[in-house]
Amino acid sequence: MRILAGKSAESYVHLIERRGSRLNEIEPTVRNIVEDVRRRGDRALLKYARKFDGLGAKQNMRVSNTEMRTALDAAPTELVSAVRTAERRIRHFCERQKPKAWTQSANGISLGQLVRPLDSVGCYVPGGRFPLVSTLLMTVIPAQVAGVKSVRVVSPKPSPEVLAAAALLGVRDLFRVGGTQAIAALAYGTETVARVDKIVGPGNIYVTAAKKLVSFDCAIDMLAGPTEVVIVSERGNPAFIAADLVAQAEHDPETLALFITTSKKIAVAVVGEIRGGGSGRSLLRENAIAKESLNARGSVLIANSRQQAFNWANRIAPEHITVATRDLRLVQNAGSVFIGDYSAQAAGDYASGPNHVLPTAGAARFRGGLSVIDFVKIITVQELSSRGLRRIARAIITLAETEGLRAHADSIRVRCANA
Repeated sequence: MRILAGKSAESYVHLIERRGSRLNEIEPTVRNIVEDVRRRGDRALLKYARKFDGLGAKQNMRVSNTEMRTALDAAPTELVSAVRTAERRIRHFCERQKPKAWTQSANGISLGQLVRPLDSVGCYVPGGRFPLVSTLLMTVIPAQVAGVKSVRVVSPKPSPEVLAAAALLGVRDLFRVGGTQAIAALAYGTETVARVDKIVGPGNIYVTAAKKLVSFDCAIDMLAGPTEVVIVSERGNPAFIAADLVAQAEHDPETLALFITTSKKIAVAVVGEIRGGGSGRSLLRENAIAKESLNARGSVLIANSRQQAFNWANRIAPEHITVATRDLRLVQNAGSVFIGDYSAQAAGDYASGPNHVLPTAGAARFRGGLSVIDFVKIITVQELSSRGLRRIARAIITLAETEGLRAHADSIRVRCANA
């Protein structure tokens, strides 16, 4: 990791603030696959699943309930216990997030809202280097709490651990497909994979580009990019700070990992912990992904003041941010906030309760992480009596005529004349 201060630090923040994506570079390839699956359904989906997902010649794209149950029966007791602990905490948090229906009546006008779940969603669980059991939990559970009837999971080469967790959650529809082709199947439907109303979950750049391309035809949660970790501290524990930076950096070689501080002393101490630690053993010695990430996109920024430090952090709008208790009020833009020395960011990745599917690339300026709200519709309701309509008729008629919409005004006049 490099240490930057003064104009160098400000220039780096400016560069990060305007970070973009490489989606345009791969969109032509992704578009061809999406259109092929849309046109030819299972024939195209099966072709790409065998080519890119390693689907065996004798394997079905659909994972049977028996396979999931067998994986659960064979799963280590410790894993089952861990999944149940995480599930309980995530489910409880989601229950608290649920929006409420309400009605309010006064002077002949009754207003309110209904909360209705989406009918179907598709949850993308990445395959890749690790069996992301946690992503299955973070996408399926809020959908279940919201009351979604059909939850379909897609994952390339789902591991036995993912199959076991799916069985624990009661998942009925799980498919061994991933990448662009899985997103296209969920968005448009094939003979095997029924289309859904919304697609959620993180993935690689091809998954993200596919979500962008189908978003006019099927709702999506967000366009997620590489992991981002920001820690702002003036006097935190260097070993804890270093451990969090390395932990998030091992997600992806393109992880953005930043430590922002006003103290040169703690900046040097954190870098020392990463390179050698108190024991002289580097935290990166056996972690090639984290090493690549921190060498490429890991930096310590030294600010002139707390205000400047948080000005930088809010401009970056990171996926994860760790701050001291007294500094929570200074956080304006972030996907998820971790407070104090013992709120390890890995806790949020797995079992504390809040969702780990979070906005990246500055999207935290306008949205938070995945939540129950992503799986419901808020439908407004209004009922006016003749008395209630007359109370606001003049305002409606004036505004309608101002806009030149005479029929709108007349629809009010005819009711008032016959009340």
